[in-house]
Amino acid sequence: MKSFPIPVVTVGPGTQSVDEALDFVRLPEMLSAFRMPPHPVDASAAALAEARAFLADLHRAASQHAFAGDVLLSRDVMTLGPEALALVNEAFGEGEVGAIIDEPAMRLQETGFPGFWRVRGFDADGALASDLVEVAPVPAVVREAALLGSRCRLVKKPALPGVMNGPAILTELVAASGRGEDAAVHVVNLTLLPVTPEDISWLVAALEIGPVTLLSRGYGNCRITSTRLRHTWWVQYFNSMNNLILNTIEVAPVPEAALAAPEDFTESLSRLGEWLETLE
Repeated sequence: MKSFPIPVVTVGPGTQSVDEALDFVRLPEMLSAFRMPPHPVDASAAALAEARAFLADLHRAASQHAFAGDVLLSRDVMTLGPEALALVNEAFGEGEVGAIIDEPAMRLQETGFPGFWRVRGFDADGALASDLVEVAPVPAVVREAALLGSRCRLVKKPALPGVMNGPAILTELVAASGRGEDAAVHVVNLTLLPVTPEDISWLVAALEIGPVTLLSRGYGNCRITSTRLRHTWWVQYFNSMNNLILNTIEVAPVPEAALAAPEDFTESLSRLGEWLETLE
């Protein structure tokens, strides 16, 4: 079992700090408002035409896409020339949510247009093997990797001294996990429950840590980590000082904090269309 990405021994608010497991996502003190990408004045005409054609095709397809549907919409940016790729990178920028997937090795980053994601895969040597733009509330590989990393049965852990409510919480989570993908989201708020540090350590050992870790920085920071129990995630919220203020376990295909909202996607389509008009 790999170590939990942040310490969870003490459950009171204001007692924990975030580690650097997701340091590829920058953590600004405050999120700035959306800014339209700058017009690429120094680009060659050929690169500008190539980048615009790529983005126009993506925008056209995304406008007709069922955003929360099962059909995958993606485009391969590795088909672009270096200069056109640089323009596309500049246009997309970085958004509020990033993720690391261990199995398979992938890095994901929401772009500055919510609902549009960069999905990068790496080979065994750590070299970039794939680079896609995917249109979705969250990339499909997040749910797929979390499911592949889950187990039908958890390894039973003995209740050590100090463990009080951990086994009862686990029983509740296992029951919620078995209700299927269409069941209502089930949240266990550990911050408000009478749990001991030993309970938390026991739950970490019992659930184990899965292959997916996400960081959402929409309001403060929210760290989301998959477990080995199907559709079960640690969801932890931190204030601007990186102190833990809410520690929960959520049973859902993917926690809502990681998802791009449909209304944000609609606005992204509008903004991307406006930016494309400036390139004409």
